[in-house]
Amino acid sequence: MATGSVDEFQAQRGRMFGLAYRLLGSAEEAEDVVQDAYLRWSAADHAAIIAVPAWLARVVTNLCLNRLTSARARRERYAGPWLPEPVATADGALGPLDTAEQRESVSLAMLTLLERLTPVERAAFVLRESFGYSHREIAAILDVSEANGRQHYRRAVLRLGDSGARFAPDMGQWRRLVERFLRAAGEGDLGALEQMLAEDVVTWSDGGGKARAGRRPVVGRANVARLLALGLAKYGTDVRVAMAEVNGAPAVIGHRGGRLMGVLVVDVADGRVSALRAVLNPEKLRYLEEQLPELSHPAVGPGS
Repeated sequence: MATGSVDEFQAQRGRMFGLAYRLLGSAEEAEDVVQDAYLRWSAADHAAIIAVPAWLARVVTNLCLNRLTSARARRERYAGPWLPEPVATADGALGPLDTAEQRESVSLAMLTLLERLTPVERAAFVLRESFGYSHREIAAILDVSEANGRQHYRRAVLRLGDSGARFAPDMGQWRRLVERFLRAAGEGDLGALEQMLAEDVVTWSDGGGKARAGRRPVVGRANVARLLALGLAKYGTDVRVAMAEVNGAPAVIGHRGGRLMGVLVVDVADGRVSALRAVLNPEKLRYLEEQLPELSHPAVGPGS
């Protein structure tokens, strides 16, 4: 393949990965899709390709659609709550996240909601909301009529409802809240911990049957406070806690001896913790562990 052709593909790699990840909720599968797209690009007649970004978007979308049906079947058999694979985003791995809407598009909450959609609905929604494609362009990518493309998009919007943005606090405010939050949890101070939790706070834990985690969401201030205090005490003082931006939001990283043990993404609303999503399945932590090889972020809380 000519160098220019390789360069054209490489220029679109980040965009392709971001599209595949939003469609699949899996970073490792998204990487596989990009590699498969490269094989198709290598075999293509480049002189016949009018618009490279649109051609690659169609290839990536179709590759993801082929995977989504089998992925849904696997997730129906998944042990406990399913959460997407976490991705560090401070370095732009999922594209620019300058607005609340852009951050919402890659949040664990939104990617989990997208599981409600059919594969084609999900593709239409992501292409429109995250990448700004017109309905005519979406129809061409999905190989449907424009009317059908619009219908898929409308159905997706109705199924998702009003998700609401969850990125009000800035990083400084969030860090101060989480430092107090972790300190209270580590000390087993349930009273202080409960004061930082919203009354209807919910916690989801994804262990996938490969790490100890609750099989059902835990709801309510008192229940979540007890769960956090017990869970943090279980890991002891040899687990170090750090902070990183994960899926467009601040997250707590737990690591031991350079090995990633878990990720806790915290949603904050009105100065209180409104939701927590813990990814503990080691298979889902591999990609993030590669992104953070030194795990050397400033530590807070237990083990620091």
